[in-house]
Amino acid sequence: MFGRSMENPALETGLIGGIEQRTIQIVASDPNWPARFDAQKRTIRTASGNAALEVEHIGSTAVPQLAAKDIIDVLLVVADSGDESAYLNPLVEAGYQLRVREPEFDEHRMFRTPDRDVHIHVYSRGSVEIERYLNFRNWLRQHPDDRQAYERLKIQLASRDWKDMNAYAATKGTFIEEVIVKARG
Repeated sequence: MFGRSMENPALETGLIGGIEQRTIQIVASDPNWPARFDAQKRTIRTASGNAALEVEHIGSTAVPQLAAKDIIDVLLVVADSGDESAYLNPLVEAGYQLRVREPEFDEHRMFRTPDRDVHIHVYSRGSVEIERYLNFRNWLRQHPDDRQAYERLKIQLASRDWKDMNAYAATKGTFIEEVIVKARG
């Protein structure tokens, strides 16, 4: 797939490689998650150079005392995520795999490690999704009742069989949206 020209309109979009059924396992909060993020941040910044405008730890592993899937979620902000020539090859050369290409969703791209323990979400500077991710993370860091409610929801949902992780993530959507609305105040 990566051998294709960047200008080729036939580039695969959506979930690259198709649906993968995975067991969803929620583990206790790990004090090593921030250090694992820091290592990824260094790798991403080194690989992408000036293209990386912002690199943030997002998702549940960015919230102390919150049980989570053992996956480090990273937000990478670039000038234009639709311009893959600015970051795709350097990230691939650093060992990341392109998993999601969503031109219709704020030009979102998602990379992951071969071990599937790191997800990098790429958005353009100014995307509303950046604020949403950060508001959600920051709210849960500061509001233990909502953090605990989110943890209970994730544990409950993880006990079900899911066709893929996207279905699991979508089911958490209502709770996430409610928190984002509160965070916007």
